Amino acid sequence: MRLDKFLADTTDLTRSLAKKALHREEVSVDGQVTKNPATQVDADSEVHWLGQRLSLVGLRYLMLNKPAGVECSARQGLYPLVRDLIELPNVERLQTVGRLDVDTTGLVLLSDDGQWSHRVTSPKRRCGKVYRVSLSEPLEGAALVEAQRDFAEGILLDGEDKPTRPAELLMRTSCDAELTLYEGKYHQVKRMFAAIGNHVEALHRESVGPLTLGELAPGEWRELTREEIAAF
Repeated sequence: MRLDKFLADTTDLTRSLAKKALHREEVSVDGQVTKNPATQVDADSEVHWLGQRLSLVGLRYLMLNKPAGVECSARQGLYPLVRDLIELPNVERLQTVGRLDVDTTGLVLLSDDGQWSHRVTSPKRRCGKVYRVSLSEPLEGAALVEAQRDFAEGILLDGEDKPTRPAELLMRTSCDAELTLYEGKYHQVKRMFAAIGNHVEALHRESVGPLTLGELAPGEWRELTREEIAAF
């Protein structure tokens, strides 16, 4: 890895600022001051900037119980960001693995491993996401049977050219649904229920693949275990 990229990955310096720090002779590699941004370094190199030892952060995999009113976007807007809840260095490098709407709560995965994130979100992998859905109108009897059939066969949503992939709908009570999706279209759960004439009052993601929130409280996060990472 080039030294200027190493500095950008391990500090809050941009590549441009890293080159300026090198020019000011603020950086040493294995005890030798260097000004060359193309110097090759790796995880075993002893790199110091202004006397502080720098080290690469390995790939990270987290789960978080997202509260309502928190945005999954990487850009600051009207709401606080998911990453604002996480106290880790270089937290801005973490990306949400499939977003939840700002008013939706529940399980969010974050990682800086793009290939792993793609495995989780790709519809081809058929990684099921289970949602708990509170509906404004009861769904039961013949209407429930029809909705289950429509969800299983796929629904053509407004603005889409292909129907949704088969989804599994169960009812815990007449207004409390459990929906399992194998894809992640924009506002998909809300749009699917709107297509059958119902309205989602509240939405909570309970699981992604084999992962569940367990005892994780709203706003809390933890790192995934090696076994959980490998499960995808």
